[in-house]
Parts: sequence; C-alpha cells; structure tokens
Amino acid sequence: MSALVTPAELVTEELRTDQSTRQTRIKWVMAVDPELPIGLIANATACLGAVIGRALPNVLGPDTKDGAGSVHAGLPWLGCPILAADAERLSRIRAKAQDWQDVLVADMSEVAQNGRVYDEYQDALATLAAEDIRYRALALVGPRNRVDKLVGGLPLLR
Repeated sequence: MSALVTPAELVTEELRTDQSTRQTRIKWVMAVDPELPIGLIANATACLGAVIGRALPNVLGPDTKDGAGSVHAGLPWLGCPILAADAERLSRIRAKAQDWQDVLVADMSEVAQNGRVYDEYQDALATLAAEDIRYRALALVGPRNRVDKLVGGLPLLR
C-alpha cells in the first residue's frame, strides 16, 4: 500500500461489511481524556464522529431493515474503539499524526468545548500557539499499522 493513499481512498477500497473490523487494513479510533466529565466525553466523541462521517462518508454502512421492514440508518462498519489518553498524550499523538498524509486527524479542544458561538471559537483558536491548545479528544483514521503506532498501549476508556 502506498503512503500516498488518503483515508478516503482507503475507506472506499476497504469497504467490507462482511468481515471483522480486526481484519481491515484501515482503523478508526478515538482517544479521550478520561478525566473529563461524562457529558463532555459524550459531546467530544459525538462531534468527532460527525467530522469523520462528513470526511469519510463510506465509513457508514448501508441502511438496514429489521424484520418488520423499519429502516435503520447505516452505522459505521469500521468500528471505533474509544481509548483513554491524558491531554499531554493527546497533544503528542496529534503532533505526530498531522505529519502523516495517510492519517485523518480530527480533534476536540478545550477551547472548542468552552465556546457557544462558532465564530468565537475560531477567533479564540487563532490566538493560541500549537503548544497552548489543550486537547480533550482525537479521532484518527488511517492504515492500521500507522494508527496502531500512534495509539499503541492506550487502554480502552472505562
């Protein structure tokens, strides 16, 4: 696999709803600061899931019908473990991942969760140096081996 394959191309190539998520060449994980209150964890993961869904629409499987014929919206076929990492580790992971073109990185920062007006969030973020941004959660999608290198050793969020 070429390092120039984008996550979108890999998700499209790899679309396999008939196999275990552990068999795919692509991996999607989220890492979240476990010290956050549960509501902020839920907010961060929901928002990051929306980002990934927009960036990689093929991560969603087809709509499915139940036995009564009711339609259920397609869910991510790729799976997405939620891992625990403190703010310092999240910053290190993001810094390393942003250099890899074949890994999609989405982040949720403290400034993002503290804002209520998107324009104000953008203005506040623009004033921060990279080292001053406190990350609360990350979503990573890319080749399994790359993502594993980034999050290796992180425990599941409990």
